[in-house]
Amino acid sequence: MALIPVTILTGFLGSGKTTLLKRVLEEAHGQKIAVIENEFGEENIDNDILVADTKEQIIQMSNGCICCTIREDLRATLQLLAAKKRKGLLDFERVVIETTGLADPGPVTQTFFMDDEIAESFLLDSVITLVDAKHAARQLNDRQEARRQVGFADQIFISKADLVSAEELEALQHRLKHMNPRAPQKAVHFGEVALNEVFDLRGFNLNAKLEIDPDFLKEEDEHDHHHHDHEHGEHCNHPSHQHGHGHHHHHDDDVKSFVFRSDRALDPAKLEDFLGAIINIYGPRMLRYKGVLNMKGTDRKVIFQGVHQLMGSDLGPQWGEGEKRTSKMVFIGIDLPRDIFLQGLEQSLV
Repeated sequence: MALIPVTILTGFLGSGKTTLLKRVLEEAHGQKIAVIENEFGEENIDNDILVADTKEQIIQMSNGCICCTIREDLRATLQLLAAKKRKGLLDFERVVIETTGLADPGPVTQTFFMDDEIAESFLLDSVITLVDAKHAARQLNDRQEARRQVGFADQIFISKADLVSAEELEALQHRLKHMNPRAPQKAVHFGEVALNEVFDLRGFNLNAKLEIDPDFLKEEDEHDHHHHDHEHGEHCNHPSHQHGHGHHHHHDDDVKSFVFRSDRALDPAKLEDFLGAIINIYGPRMLRYKGVLNMKGTDRKVIFQGVHQLMGSDLGPQWGEGEKRTSKMVFIGIDLPRDIFLQGLEQSLV
């Protein structure tokens, strides 16, 4: 049986997750979708699109989709869905998990990597984070969960952008990019998103591409490698660093990202030792990390990625004729010691 793709939908309270979800469910795309909701969501999918409000854990919807709430544990819920699908009791092609506004997507994500039984039936496709433009600045300042959700994202949708000025929107986008340069951002109106921007994004595929916003890389280079403190100094007057009183608040975000690049090959044994050590120490604070590496001893790209303490790697395609063999890694995490990481990676070079 083909693996069932799973999308995790996250975002702070009121960011429009339910609107997006309703749109996805109501759109006539002919796909049957199973939605898993965390029970204590304040705004569950409205009953008007449900057939019956039963005490059952799984409810059939009028459009043939199904909806279930997590009563015990995500794992049990997923196993129940997979078992019913195998027995022909339920028909669905993909799963969307709507987390509560306060949830950290980390443990949800890890379920798909740690649990062999789950991994036999499901394939995690991506984490989509909705950010409410109107309230984002305050939420990101005050709540680490909101910052973690941004750090985890494979795709960021900014809702309510029409309620803020162009400068505020630009400042928010600048800030989000520093927290997570690998997730494309898109301002959306009332959850109006094309389905191909929601599904099959392959955020967890070990693919040979590592998309990082080119502007972000340019900025990184201006800060060049020896100038590791990426806190914007007093010279930075970008609006996202001003707080009305001219305070710099940007560098107070504990979720940050940084990129390592090198044209020298990496030594596999040294790199493995170093990554093993940092994951041991900083794993819980490492949200997402990914790299395309030039390793000594192979003509193929080595692709690695991880979530918290879980890391996997794979041989990718050959380096092309005349293609520059550059290793590129991005780390997104909470107060990660950039200097230690960059120094350790430098020392892992041949």
